Amino acid sequence: MTKKKRTNRKYSVGFKLSVILDMREHKLTYYETIRKYWNAESSVECHNYTSQVKLWERIYLEEGAAGLAIERRGRTRKMDNPKKGRAKKKPLDKNIEKDLIAENQELRMEIEYLKKLSALVLADERKNGKRR
Repeated sequence: MTKKKRTNRKYSVGFKLSVILDMREHKLTYYETIRKYWNAESSVECHNYTSQVKLWERIYLEEGAAGLAIERRGRTRKMDNPKKGRAKKKPLDKNIEKDLIAENQELRMEIEYLKKLSALVLADERKNGKRR
């Protein structure tokens, strides 16, 4: 017994829409829908089409009937979907950059001040013989 080779098929928008609408109108399960439209008898054959019907249903619910017409195979091009991929860094405004540099310098000065204060307090405690 040889396995049938399943080829990638391109279904029309009308077919996809009729499958989804029929399934939702008659409250059919995925397996019942697959048996009806693909004449699948075994559970293995039904399993092969289940993910496809689920995908069509999700697209229909999110984007409507027009979403089923969009070709989704292959790799997306940058101009088709500009939001896909790594986000570009926006150049910093000059004023923001100056403010950040000034804040950084203030924080460094504060750290140096706290180090010196800590050293003075420690030296004073040693001089007076106090311990922490």
